[in-house]
Amino acid sequence: MAEAKVDGAIIMEPNNRRYLSGFTGSAANLLVTSDQALLVTDFRYIEQATAQAPAFKIVKSAGGTSLQPLVDLIGGMKLRRVAFESDYLVFDGYNYLREALGAEVLVPLKGIVEGIRQIKDQSEIELIHKAQSITEQALEKTLPLIKPGVSERAIALELETWMRRLGADKTGFDTIIASGQRSSLPHGVASDKMVEQGDFVTIDCGAVYQGYCGDLTRTYVVGAATAEQRRIYDIVLQAQMAALDGLKAGITGRVGDSFARTIITEAGHGDQFGHGLGHCVGLAIHENPRLSPAEDAVIQAGMVITVEPGIYIPGWGGVRIEDTVAVTENGITNLTTIAKDLMIL
Repeated sequence: MAEAKVDGAIIMEPNNRRYLSGFTGSAANLLVTSDQALLVTDFRYIEQATAQAPAFKIVKSAGGTSLQPLVDLIGGMKLRRVAFESDYLVFDGYNYLREALGAEVLVPLKGIVEGIRQIKDQSEIELIHKAQSITEQALEKTLPLIKPGVSERAIALELETWMRRLGADKTGFDTIIASGQRSSLPHGVASDKMVEQGDFVTIDCGAVYQGYCGDLTRTYVVGAATAEQRRIYDIVLQAQMAALDGLKAGITGRVGDSFARTIITEAGHGDQFGHGLGHCVGLAIHENPRLSPAEDAVIQAGMVITVEPGIYIPGWGGVRIEDTVAVTENGITNLTTIAKDLMIL
């Protein structure tokens, strides 16, 4: 805040709010100054906020996410310049604050807290590791269900149920189950399609544990694999292993991406790997920086990032293999242990 020459900051984005305060409820705003930390919420969350955010003064508002209490506090504290999350505050909310406080008071800042969140401490890495472990265990318990005649939706339901049984808060995103030709869809969420003999089945899933996300993708074959299926799978696996070997602190996201992309491109499938190699994870499933041909940000020790190359061939199918890893000064610690050699179900 000192660098931005602001007297205070309004924090509304739920993950940022949780990161700073510990509060997990759905309705609250934070106001942070150089010497005060205030959490504004309504009657429903006063007791919860008091318990979860002991470093914050709890201010009771008349209604949920009303902005008027913030206006009253900012006016009463005579704050002249207040930062807000320009990539989160909606237009109507900005207009309300601007009309009440004056446009000169509001200072748009992007990534106020996200930049701090990028580097995970050991306790955060342990929570992500636990989320990843739950995800792996749930997938392993679901594998016996995957056979011809079972729908993608039924597989997703089984997998998500096991996550909850094993201690997950929830899933981090809509579970992707894409079989047969649908496996060429990078984000092919589970459908009514039935698994068939010879299908690739790509499963991308992630449990959330105490707010932190796991992220895992494996691709299987049902029945028997063709020579072409094995060839494509081996290219993706080689690309992922090369990226895992090369990834470390101090390189850019562009360089990290290139470790896998070079192998896939040299194998003749560069046009069929259309997304970045990975993204950071934490309280949100997609965080920055990323492993991407367009990413110039430097990867730092303490970041937790996915490594997920893929090849997607429309009308035929696709393969993606994804691990979640913690970056260290000299390499990575892989938080993922489930087997990745081609498995025939």
